Amino acid sequence: MGAFLYILLCADGSYYVGLTRESLEKRLSEHEAGIFDGYTAHRRPVRLVFHQYFERIEDAISAERQVKGWRRQKKEALIRGEYASLPFLSRRGSKDDIGKTP
Repeated sequence: MGAFLYILLCADGSYYVGLTRESLEKRLSEHEAGIFDGYTAHRRPVRLVFHQYFERIEDAISAERQVKGWRRQKKEALIRGEYASLPFLSRRGSKDDIGKTP
């Protein structure tokens, strides 16, 4: 059984990365209704900005863990479909790191 990785844009401008084995529409409506007392319950409304289906749940879980660890700029590149820029945004010294100390 597969699963969806998804990213929601919250009302406060933050991103929420999640995973569901059920219907993506059902999960989105649960976030919108605030059914689960968690991150999105206090940041509604939310909007689906990215989703990807994985045939294997293990692959979806791995992708979710990876994307949750990404900085905002890299998540936004994924959302825009700019896959070629993802490796660049993983490197130290990318635009995200300008002015930061190591």
